[in-house]
Amino acid sequence: MIMEQDELEEGLLVKEEDEAKPVHDESNRSSSSITDSSNTSSSSASPVVIFSTFTAVCGSFCYGCAMGYSSAAQSGIREELGLSVAAYSLFGSIMTLGGTIGALFSGKTASLFGRRHTMWFSELFCTLGWLIIALAKDARWLDIGRFLLGIGVGFVTYVVPVYIAEITPKNIRGACTFANQLMQNCGLSLMYITGNFVSWRPLALIGAIPCAVQLIGLFFVPESARWLAKLGRQKEFEIALQRLRGKDVDISEEVATIREGMETVDDSNSGIRHLFQKKYAHALTVGIGLMLLQQFSGCSGVALYASSIFEQAGFPINIGTTTLALIMVPKAVLGLFLVDRWGRRPLLMASASGMCLCCILLGISFSLKAANHFPELTPILAFMGVLGYIMTFAVGFGGLPWIIMCEIFPINVKVSAGSLVTLANWSTGWIIAYFFNFMLEWSPAGTFFIFAGACGVTIAFVYTLVPETKGLTLEEIQRASIITLSPIIIPKVNK
Repeated sequence: MIMEQDELEEGLLVKEEDEAKPVHDESNRSSSSITDSSNTSSSSASPVVIFSTFTAVCGSFCYGCAMGYSSAAQSGIREELGLSVAAYSLFGSIMTLGGTIGALFSGKTASLFGRRHTMWFSELFCTLGWLIIALAKDARWLDIGRFLLGIGVGFVTYVVPVYIAEITPKNIRGACTFANQLMQNCGLSLMYITGNFVSWRPLALIGAIPCAVQLIGLFFVPESARWLAKLGRQKEFEIALQRLRGKDVDISEEVATIREGMETVDDSNSGIRHLFQKKYAHALTVGIGLMLLQQFSGCSGVALYASSIFEQAGFPINIGTTTLALIMVPKAVLGLFLVDRWGRRPLLMASASGMCLCCILLGISFSLKAANHFPELTPILAFMGVLGYIMTFAVGFGGLPWIIMCEIFPINVKVSAGSLVTLANWSTGWIIAYFFNFMLEWSPAGTFFIFAGACGVTIAFVYTLVPETKGLTLEEIQRASIITLSPIIIPKVNK
């Protein structure tokens, strides 16, 4: 009985110690189930979190519409305004050039003015861009509208995933942030389907609808609590966090964790020149590497000019784009559920593997056409390749690099690092978007074999360098990234 009493007292002491410190590893999670269960409500999605996420991803919906518009409107614009291949390639790709400009200033704007005001700012550019496109009388005004639209979505691609990652609990952060990719696919689908029935001018006005929805919704959502805490606005920070978690939820532990994380921030080392220190080398390599590989895999070219691929392969454009639209959203929903179940690394590798196989299939289909072998197979194989590529891209590689970018950088360098990573994505995207049509004219088969090679490099890159961040708070990831330069894992605590 004495031994049992001692063991009971020791167990209670361990429990008290576990409740007084944050959970650092899987073993501690299992030994502190009581603590976890008491905080379940603070880890669930409150109505405010859901509404705030929906409002934010309306910007992603606009981005998807902008990506799909150039494919859906290509024939109508070229016929009415008489644009050459080079002129239309400029129109399609100038959005990515505008996105590069937006990306350059996105991080600093979000840091100075907040996440909500940056989203407002981005949608003003997007709305103006859509209206100019809808009213354009010549190629010059088309390009101006597309460029302004690009600046807007350049801000969107940085601030939306950052805002969502900062407001959501850790156990649903991946799924909520992946909603960014889901809504991009919804925008693409909308353009692909309605583009078959609506001319290019009304189609541009349809693209402006999610901009208006977000502009209104932003009046009713809270600012990022972590951004407020970083500025030292403690009262507003606690009010915003309470709104996000629910009025009856005890937020004291989360408040303490966020404050503790902010105390480790050294704002004197937050500039771009401090980003290139050895301790940030791994995170920077992962962030920039994923963005470059995402674009070199050909995603911008396939999304912007899917109709050109079908036309080259001899497959009916209307059937092809409509099928893409119908399958794109369910596959993105699948990624939404898998990201917090499988984890980031397995889903990235599976997605890149599927894209690689589909690019090889596309290369084979166009090789058969060039050699005049089995010409009846080319349209079918090309359709299967594009369909498979879009599906596997939507499941993982489309949204995960943005999720990881939001997670792996400490908050003191998140502004400069996020801007640099987003800039890398958009500048590379401009290269792919502009030269894609010319690459198809040079060699469709060679184009997709090059993209297949980039997908193969992606698999090795993810396996070797990309960390697994599933189930960790942003503060836990920050502590782990400071401790080690190897792929980020929770440091093991000896019992």
